[in-house]
Formats: sequence, structure tokens, C-alpha cells
Amino acid sequence: MADFVRIYEENPNSKEIDRVVAVLKRGGLIIYPTDTVYGLGCDINNIKALERVAQIKGVKLEKSNFSFVCHDLSNLSDYVKQIDTATFKILKRALPGPYTFILPGSKNLPNPFKKKKTVGIRIPANNIALEIVKKLGNPIISTSIRDEDEVIEYTTDPELILEKWDNLVDLVIDGGYGDNLASTVIDLSEEEPIVIREGKGGLEIF
Repeated sequence: MADFVRIYEENPNSKEIDRVVAVLKRGGLIIYPTDTVYGLGCDINNIKALERVAQIKGVKLEKSNFSFVCHDLSNLSDYVKQIDTATFKILKRALPGPYTFILPGSKNLPNPFKKKKTVGIRIPANNIALEIVKKLGNPIISTSIRDEDEVIEYTTDPELILEKWDNLVDLVIDGGYGDNLASTVIDLSEEEPIVIREGKGGLEIF
């Protein structure tokens, strides 16, 4: 059975954040709030945890399109090839926010992702998610728990999320009601930005 932890976004309790980080460090899976839909995540450096997430989502780990949730732009150079000034300005303007940016991956990607040419980067405007990643000291991988085909109530209500995911994950965070709209996905790996999916993030900033 999964632990159920209430954390308030306005002022996340550091003891509770430590508890979540401890679960991640021992290879656990968490469901946590973002500025869009609730996400399923694990420590990016734990291969067994990554494989569990891939299995749940029904994909091969090497072919998965999980996002990397970072605390700020300073993590980027670890996972992304050097980006130009124009791209950096877009990231600076949009993040933290409800966007996933696809960027050219570097040679430093964790082993399962070594062959990937691009990587999706998220810095959500949610203090709970940001504090978890900050204390963990490296990104977590993330994939939304929403059903791609329909909007279902359980994906916004933490208690219903717990009911459905209780036996699949190690900890569910109750960070209040989530959103039903996923992040806007923008591909910045080519010369011009390409909108892959229009979601919660507005396009006017581009």
C-alpha cells in the first residue's frame, strides 16, 4: 500500500519533503502535483525505478518519452547540449511554467536514455515538485497519470488517485486538486520552435 502524504504548496513542510525524497532515493515511485496534471515520477538515476515506470506505462524504457523535471535551468547543461541565446531566452521567459520543452540531449544522459537525440524538460510552477527535485539533488523523470483519451475525475482528486494507484506506487502526495489540462509541448531542437501539443501553457509568449 502506498503512503499518503498531505503537503501544502504555499509552504511545503520540509519534513514531508524529506520523506518523499527518502522514498525516491530507495527506488520508490511517487505521484505528485505539478502546475498541470498529477505526475508519476522516480529518481532519474535509479534504473529499477525507471523500469517500473516504463512497465506501468506499457512502454520500453529506451523508447519512452518521459520528461525530466528539473529545479531550475542550472541543471540543464547536465542533460542538454549547449543551447543558443534565443532558445535560452524562451526557456527563461516560460519557466517555471506549464510547458515541456524538447531539447537536444547531451552525452551525459542516464544510461537508458543514451541513444535519445532529444529530451523533454519540465520546470513546473509548483513548489512541492520543485522542492522535491531540489532536495533530491537531481531531476526526476515524469509522466502524467491522466488518461490520454478522456478526462477522468480521478486524475484531479488525490484521494481517488490513491484508490487507483495504491498497489502500483510507493507514495501519493495530496497537494490539493490537480488540473485536467496537460502541459504545452514545444520542440526547440530544430531551428524554429514547433508546437507538438497545445495544453495549459499559452502560446503568446512565443
